[in-house]
Amino acid sequence: MMREPYRIPAAGLPERVTIYEVGPRDGLQNESAIVPVEVKAEFVARLAAAGHRVIETTSFVHPTWVPQLADASELLAGLERVPGVRYPVLVPNQRGLDRALEHGVREIAVFASATESFARKNLNRTLESQFEMFEPVVARALDHGLTVRAYVSMCFGDPWEGPTPVGQVVAVGRRLLDLGCSELSLGDTVGVGTPGHVSALIEAFGGPSRLAVHFHDTYGQALANTLAALQAGVTVVDASTGGIGGCPYAESATGNLATEDLVWMLHGLGVETGLNLESLVETSTWLAAKLGRPSPSRVVQALGTAPATDQDVKE
Repeated sequence: MMREPYRIPAAGLPERVTIYEVGPRDGLQNESAIVPVEVKAEFVARLAAAGHRVIETTSFVHPTWVPQLADASELLAGLERVPGVRYPVLVPNQRGLDRALEHGVREIAVFASATESFARKNLNRTLESQFEMFEPVVARALDHGLTVRAYVSMCFGDPWEGPTPVGQVVAVGRRLLDLGCSELSLGDTVGVGTPGHVSALIEAFGGPSRLAVHFHDTYGQALANTLAALQAGVTVVDASTGGIGGCPYAESATGNLATEDLVWMLHGLGVETGLNLESLVETSTWLAAKLGRPSPSRVVQALGTAPATDQDVKE
């Protein structure tokens, strides 16, 4: 069996893409069984060893909202940081920022919605009032010298409202960039986007500057959408090792784009990532055993081995 894709570079693509790894945070947050903190720490360490240079490690969200991430302080306190690797964390509010600063975090992310319905369900805010929560967090983070990334969810469609107007996404995104966020990740939270929609949205922003993309594979469009984003000039792509993840506030959101599937495509196109595919497959096979179920990644299914249930994960 082929262990690496045959490389045939394609014109019009970036020479190198940064994969923003979200597995430890966005990947694990939807798991019902609590994953022990030592497993999470090893997961992060394995990702760094595989070549990742950006690993979103956890979130300082209230444990009532996301019980899986209640151990954020313990995880960060015991984490062995690798020089040259960035370890951003998601920060929902001022208290979350306080905790991030206490742990010496140098990079945070905030999470916004492009639609009214999801703003209410995910943030308990209106589309407009969500900015009242973000503005002081971003301002104070910048005052402390932190780098701030912004996510925008439901950029392509919302299960309650249908297709999201492109202009509405741009209006929300530009406000976040104007606050001082260094990067804006456009999220297809329920995976309904298609390549033409991706191209149109990036064009509506005036080009790919400061944009990243975050695709879910609900309708099997994640790789096609990623390719459209790359052709439009985007060079930062979010992905989750093993394809784990989802959104606890949107039942139709399935797993994230799998890092291994993305790496297979990029390497086949001659695009550098700095990642070792074999190490990623080994990590996903190991994690699948910890979670007690197979990885949804097609590349892991092809190159890995079937996992066995591990008692390290406690219900």
